[in-house]
Amino acid sequence: MKPFTALAYAQAHDFQYPKHVCQGEASGCWQLHPHGQLDIVSAIAVSCNSYFRALAANLKGEQLISTANAFGLEPPNLELTGASLMGLGEQWRISPLHMARAYLELYGRRDQPGVRELLRGMAQSAQRGTGAGVGRVLRHTDALVKTGTAPCTHPHAAPADGFVVSLVPADQPEILLMIRVHGVAGAKAAVTAGRMLSRMEE
Repeated sequence: MKPFTALAYAQAHDFQYPKHVCQGEASGCWQLHPHGQLDIVSAIAVSCNSYFRALAANLKGEQLISTANAFGLEPPNLELTGASLMGLGEQWRISPLHMARAYLELYGRRDQPGVRELLRGMAQSAQRGTGAGVGRVLRHTDALVKTGTAPCTHPHAAPADGFVVSLVPADQPEILLMIRVHGVAGAKAAVTAGRMLSRMEE
């Protein structure tokens, strides 16, 4: 949900994204060591929770309604605030099909204000961010990748499950691959997605 929460923020702030200094786990990030100073592009690339916690602190649930509707997503509870707005927790219930369509719509709006930065972050994720497990195995093309780590809902629960959305090729996607891998973080799930995409490329 981070790109869509970010876009809702941008629409409410003249399409200006904030800069932020991540102090690692101390500032609510998934990574123990600090990511350091980030803009929206690098924050998307490394999926920095600290950045998006700070961004979501300046949003209310009602401000996500128009963005959610535009991308075919059911709006969250209007009373939600803070980290819940960026997808942490179980407040957003979105089917895989609706999420896939939302990312295709995001690409379709690539020339609109606020969107190009998000897609640049996804490209950077594939090159050297949490989605590098995809980018480093593709020999003939580039990708757009967004990873995520969310609570596990399997009967035999793990600490978390990893999610990956990959659009290939980056400049004109023909494949959208979305996977969930039980018991690993998003960056590890990207390795699995990369293997799957490399087989398609052969």
